[in-house]
Amino acid sequence: MMKYYDRSRSICEWERLDEWRDKIRTSLAGGETSRISPFHLLSLAGFSAAEQRRCADVWMSGRLAASAEARSELDFDFDRPPQTKIRLGYLSADFQEHATAYLLAETLEAHDRDRFELYAYSYGADDGGAMRQRLQHCFDRFIDLGDLTIADCAKAIYSDRIDILIDLKGYTRGTRSEILTYRPAPIQVNYLGYPGTMGGDFCDYIISDNYVTPPASAGDYSEALACMPGSYQPHGCDVAIGRPSSRAEQGLPADGFVFCCFNQAYKIMPETFDIWCRLLYNTPGSVLWLLKNSQAKGRLRNEAYQRGISPERLVFADEVPQPEHLARLRLADLVLDTAPYNAHTTASDALWVGVPLVTCTGDTFASRVAGSLLRAVNLEQLIAEDADAYYALALALSSHPQRLAEIRQQLQQNRLSVALFDSAAYTLHLEALYQTMWDRHLAGQLPAAIGQTC
Repeated sequence: MMKYYDRSRSICEWERLDEWRDKIRTSLAGGETSRISPFHLLSLAGFSAAEQRRCADVWMSGRLAASAEARSELDFDFDRPPQTKIRLGYLSADFQEHATAYLLAETLEAHDRDRFELYAYSYGADDGGAMRQRLQHCFDRFIDLGDLTIADCAKAIYSDRIDILIDLKGYTRGTRSEILTYRPAPIQVNYLGYPGTMGGDFCDYIISDNYVTPPASAGDYSEALACMPGSYQPHGCDVAIGRPSSRAEQGLPADGFVFCCFNQAYKIMPETFDIWCRLLYNTPGSVLWLLKNSQAKGRLRNEAYQRGISPERLVFADEVPQPEHLARLRLADLVLDTAPYNAHTTASDALWVGVPLVTCTGDTFASRVAGSLLRAVNLEQLIAEDADAYYALALALSSHPQRLAEIRQQLQQNRLSVALFDSAAYTLHLEALYQTMWDRHLAGQLPAAIGQTC
């Protein structure tokens, strides 16, 4: 079931969405543990944060049972004297040209090396690129786990005496987060790569903020909430922007309003696409600029046609290197967010180059990320509370160029002083969370909500 659903959502094949929702709820109610990846639920409208936790719990229960004997044989012990520095282990497949790497690089570089030792545990391919080389210089040790078994990966991490193991993948593609189920470190953290709970009992904290995870939502997460004072998401200010691009170079019309969304196709739901087509209909001469997906392109143009919109008003952009992408992004007039799985890196990138973003907030982590980013650049007025308000706000901005121009000017003037792009301050706050986690552990205290209010 899930293999077919995964393919369908990746190409915007929406005909059976209601059927999939019903099947998923039935599977969850029956405790089926191997058919529903928690990652799939993040982009599917109609599921609450509580249901996402239930999905994560049942997804992991079978895997935990299957590895119980092997985990028991290892039985790692942490009764040892503390080290001079807190040893942080970052676990990921994405230490390369990847959105997570672009977000995190400056924070890794800014870590206080007098207080922390940094270890990287990589199980992704070495692409040999500039980002890979940059990241290798961020760590005291960079360990390629290669094709080691899950158990051997855990042994390697344990032997390095990691104090806090930070998982950057969650349940996203290519994950080996099952390493955490072996408990190779006394403190384990869910951070940045996955906007939701891991479920089970193997992750102690989730790095968040009080907007993406309001205090009242704590029960929807198996982890204790570790809240940053601004947005949970880092974004550096030393980010290269390529040479200026023109509309003609990007296949955009010389005149007319450019709505934009560079989120992956699986995040686009029909309810959101309905709104986008209404905006195109009521904004003469406008276009919708999307990230190219060869399989979804034809379907989206057909869906637009069925909604009364000429297919040519959907313009598709190729994937390009990050500096070139940021340069062309400036040509957009307004970024339209997706729901319930918001823009993440694509949202903060747009704000970095000065393009406003309109989002519709929800009640899950993934549906509140763009709102968190907007709060961190002092643009809360661009957060809509429901779909109708989202449409009205986007239409108002497309119809009132002066109002939109003022917001763009505010972004350009303030981008070097707002919280979202202050990587030095962000790193200090993150380190304070790590320190609190470690102090609680040394004091024999169980994980509990920590951090500051927004």
